[in-house]
Amino acid sequence: MSVVTARGAGVRHRRRWLFQDLDVDVEPGELVAVVGPPGSGRTTALLALARRFRLSAGTVELTGTASLGYVPEVEGPEPVFTVTEHVRERLALLGRSRSAATGVPLLGLDAEKQGRDLTPYEKQILGLVLARLEEPAVIALDGVDDGLDRREREDLWELLDEIAASGTAVLVTAREIDPERVATVIRLGEEER
Repeated sequence: MSVVTARGAGVRHRRRWLFQDLDVDVEPGELVAVVGPPGSGRTTALLALARRFRLSAGTVELTGTASLGYVPEVEGPEPVFTVTEHVRERLALLGRSRSAATGVPLLGLDAEKQGRDLTPYEKQILGLVLARLEEPAVIALDGVDDGLDRREREDLWELLDEIAASGTAVLVTAREIDPERVATVIRLGEEER
């Protein structure tokens, strides 16, 4: 059973379509990438698939919940919060005990590092730590190739593979991607997707 089903989905901004006629099924545990050049609508499509952006056409159905990882324009670290404070705040927003933060795996992050001091890689990791607290059916993250060196990209993909293997679907955006890394590639900004 699909966790995300999009049929004829599209978003129009001003006088142009950012994307349109998007049909995709995302199964539990699948990795799906939305790729294209800057300005092609990648982030908008990602948010629409996570039901965080209003469609101009078509439908997106979600089974379960979708949680945002690091999406710089929407969901990012608070500059003065430490990693631990971010975890405590998210737990509180979820109605869970803030003291449970001590048992949350930080995946190598320094618990006392502030949001403003995190590298692009660390922001992606923190986004995943926070997103997983909701135990979502889908996690969506933006720009998995932005500002990361080769090693960091490999480490991030290993973590995304682990998350997908646990049954959570993962939606990402990138400028370009090796199609072997994901189940589905949605190409924007080109005549064909």
